[in-house]
Amino acid sequence: MTDFTARRRMMVDTQVRPSDVTKFPIIDAMLKVARENYVPVAKREAAYLGENLELGEGRIMLEPRTLAKMLDALAINGDELVLDVGCAYGYSSAVIAHMAQVVVGVEVDEQMAKDAQETIIASDIDNVIVHHGPLAEGAPKHGPYDVIIVEGGVDLLPDDLLAQLKDGGRIACIFMDGPLGEVRLGYKRDNAISWRPAFNAGAPILEGFTREKAFQL
Repeated sequence: MTDFTARRRMMVDTQVRPSDVTKFPIIDAMLKVARENYVPVAKREAAYLGENLELGEGRIMLEPRTLAKMLDALAINGDELVLDVGCAYGYSSAVIAHMAQVVVGVEVDEQMAKDAQETIIASDIDNVIVHHGPLAEGAPKHGPYDVIIVEGGVDLLPDDLLAQLKDGGRIACIFMDGPLGEVRLGYKRDNAISWRPAFNAGAPILEGFTREKAFQL
């Protein structure tokens, strides 16, 4: 029988800590949340690999290093409301739940959203709501949010999503340029976002986050 608890410790010790992520809430959450429960059964043996885990239909679960470093940059507080866009089967929302007051996960795939909510409830996590709907639309009825994290690549961020971020709030996402990507941290001030680069990472661009190509003669 696979010892997933040992794999979880190894993930933290070999992928998270060496990436300069040392904040206790992040380490503690990633040690507590059983990552293998938030992937399809056929993918469980690969749940702790140090790479993005393909879930099908162009969707992935972010590698542990990338998620941990994004959370480190966002520095979520225990009284904050967080929007987790593209939560898939709910792992990222479950991790963030250990740091935030409430997490709203957004998932466009109906079955993924259903499985995510069921797994989170079965894990005795009671501060996560999984909202089923288009990722680019976010979940405005639960906002505005102190923090937004996008679990996938982006080319362009929709205005409707940015409008759900509180003034003074933070957003983290992976901006893709061809095969290369960069995580950027955005700060909202006076309804404008200022960005700073955080670190390099990559992920497939999510549906609804692609810039329309201009027509050329």
